Amino acid sequence: MPEWTASEMPDQRGRVAVVTGANSGLGLITATELARHGARVVMAVRNAAAGERVAAGIREEVPGAEVEVRDLDLASLASVRAFAKGVTTDFPALDLLVNNAGVLHLGPRRTTDDGFEAHIGVSALGHFALTGLLLGSLGRADASRVVSISSIYHRTARLDFDDLMMQRDFKPRQAYARSKLASTVFGFELDRRLRAAGSSAISVVAHPGICRSNLSTRAYEEHGPVARFIDRATQLAFQSVERGARPQLYAATAPGVRGGQFFGPAGKRQIRGPVTEVEREGAAADPAVGAQLWRAAEDLTDVTYL
Repeated sequence: MPEWTASEMPDQRGRVAVVTGANSGLGLITATELARHGARVVMAVRNAAAGERVAAGIREEVPGAEVEVRDLDLASLASVRAFAKGVTTDFPALDLLVNNAGVLHLGPRRTTDDGFEAHIGVSALGHFALTGLLLGSLGRADASRVVSISSIYHRTARLDFDDLMMQRDFKPRQAYARSKLASTVFGFELDRRLRAAGSSAISVVAHPGICRSNLSTRAYEEHGPVARFIDRATQLAFQSVERGARPQLYAATAPGVRGGQFFGPAGKRQIRGPVTEVEREGAAADPAVGAQLWRAAEDLTDVTYL
């Protein structure tokens, strides 16, 4: 695949897109480029005041940009339900959902409002519930897409369905990797179910490689100046967040994308490089794991679909 940049995105006028975690990092780049190409973008953010400041910056950079900010805390199923109710009321047809938001906590185990381990609760279960609650609107648009964001670290994890919340043996980096594996499994299982249901919507997965986002910066904030310095120095070797966002922008907008595809950087170990289709591996590609995660997610969130 030749080098692809956001400048090659097709016209997005007439499309409505929801981007979670849209006020910084990969989500901000995604929201900005979608708006630059004409989409109406709903920025789903946990801190609405910060989101409004970011939205103002997008409108300054992209005159005429149609962006709006709405409260969404993926660590609260009540917030997910309230957000989805508002969006489905205001947008009966939804063209694109980018499940971008995620967390990285390097301290002790944390839980969401509903008692889920925070990493898997936000990245996987929160997005599972959100997607299910928005599926009616997604089904009313022509050729809608759901893009789930993975990580190269998903390959280091496994899903322990006997201890999905890591109550017995919590390790923060392992919890992050597990949450990204769950997000990846969800993206592929969703596409299987969309195909089986005869839906025109597709589900696609993308990962950014390693890029200079603020995810690790926030994680190291509580660990002192030495840790913060090491993080900043390490990030100098990573690709820019603009390049990191290309796989998910490609997955969201490129013509010819098929359900179940997985996009990431083409370079060594998929750390950096031009966008390419990458292989599904191990548990991420296993339909049995997908079905088991789906059942667990339905039970935990009380959201049932497909």
